[in-house]
Amino acid sequence: MQAGARIEVDEQKHHPMDFALWKASKPGEPFWESPWGPGRPGWHIECSAMASKYLGQPFDLHGGGNDLIFPHHENEIAQSEGAKGCQLARYWLHNGMVTLGTEKMSKSLGNVWTVADAARQVGGEALRLLVLGTHYRGPLDFQPDRLLETKRPLDRLYEIAGARRRGARARTP
Repeated sequence: MQAGARIEVDEQKHHPMDFALWKASKPGEPFWESPWGPGRPGWHIECSAMASKYLGQPFDLHGGGNDLIFPHHENEIAQSEGAKGCQLARYWLHNGMVTLGTEKMSKSLGNVWTVADAARQVGGEALRLLVLGTHYRGPLDFQPDRLLETKRPLDRLYEIAGARRRGARARTP
């Protein structure tokens, strides 16, 4: 929360922690007329308005990626609680990023690998084991080598279970 640590300090702001409730429209963007000129709600307002309308306030659980804690969730809390006079959400849950190696998986980087593709390569059970074996706040390294590493112990478990089943049947008259 140090001014200038994450992004350049905007000299037009009264305080470095200020955020936009209303964004002026840029050429070619959709806009609405308002007392402040043509524009649209800021990103944080859109989320606060939808949450309040559809879930009420306070609601039980709000979540998202750990990259949204600041500034997005901090700003949602500030405006929602300021407007309604009560907390926005009772509990917050932030998950780690899905990564491919050391990079966050994202469409903009073009490094997306779908769950369906992964399941076709190693099977749904190995994929489930990978997800269940990763702490929800930690990064989920979703790459072929890691999935294959998860598949080996799963195959071994099935081998052991199969041997035990065959052994149990052999003893039964």
